[in-house]
Amino acid sequence: MSFTSRDMPGIGTKYELDTEKGDRVSIIYMEGEGVQLYVRSGNGDYCSADLTPPEARRIGNVLTGAILETDEEEICMVFSSFADLKVKMHTFKLGDRTSGKTIGDLNIRSSTGVTVVAVSRKGQSIFNPSPSFRFETNDSVLVIGNAEQMKRFEEEFVR
Repeated sequence: MSFTSRDMPGIGTKYELDTEKGDRVSIIYMEGEGVQLYVRSGNGDYCSADLTPPEARRIGNVLTGAILETDEEEICMVFSSFADLKVKMHTFKLGDRTSGKTIGDLNIRSSTGVTVVAVSRKGQSIFNPSPSFRFETNDSVLVIGNAEQMKRFEEEFVR
């Protein structure tokens, strides 16, 4: 198995992996937005796909073993030194129920156990929002916690 990378001026960066079975996987991170994926099988057949950055990240997560859901994203991590702890990060889209209220007003952490890690609003991400952060309708939130905490958050603030 060999792995190489090289800059392609005006195009992007190309990474290639030759597998033990003789296949070649090529990935080009374009200078603009996007990723191109090429696969050549050992018998010479080619296929390709143009991916958006979110699609490329999703495939990357799948290849590393992260769990993804289609309607909302969820990643479950287990660390070797905390083998009995499954940490989940999940995104939810908020509706009118939380609009105009702050994280502190809602007592999110106290009532559900999850921590709000980030909020996405109109394409802008706000990392580690303070308790005084005020939600708007259609904000997306990234929260971290365990499965039971995620369920409580969804029941209380999303449904």
